[in-house]
Amino acid sequence: MENGLMESKKAQDWLNLVLAVALFVSTWVLGYASETIPAWNAWIVGILLAALAVAALSAFAEWEEWSSLVLGVWLIVSPWLLQFAANMNAMWTHVVLGALVAAVSAWALWDNRQNPHAHA
Repeated sequence: MENGLMESKKAQDWLNLVLAVALFVSTWVLGYASETIPAWNAWIVGILLAALAVAALSAFAEWEEWSSLVLGVWLIVSPWLLQFAANMNAMWTHVVLGALVAAVSAWALWDNRQNPHAHA
C-alpha cells in the first residue's frame, strides 16, 4: 500500500515536470517567444517548476509542493499583473498551465495530508 502511495506522489511530480517543460517550450510552439515579458515569465517559471519537480522526485518535501502551488497561482494571474493578457496565446497558456500546476500541487498536498507517512 505504501509503495502505491509513493508512486502516486511521484506521478504528481512527473506531471509537474511535464507541465514545466510544456510551459518552457510553449513560447516557441505558440509563437510568443519574441514577446519579452510573457516569454521570460514562461522560461523562468518553467525552470523553477522543473527544479522543484526534480527535487520532489529525489526526496519529497512539502515546501516543494507549496512552492509549485504558488507558481501555479502566479501563472494564472501573471498575464494581468505583467500586462500581457492581450496576447491570447500567452495568456491562455499561462492560465491553463498555471491551473494544472496548481491543481497537481494541491492534489499532492492533499494526498500528503491524507497519508502523511507515505513519503517516508
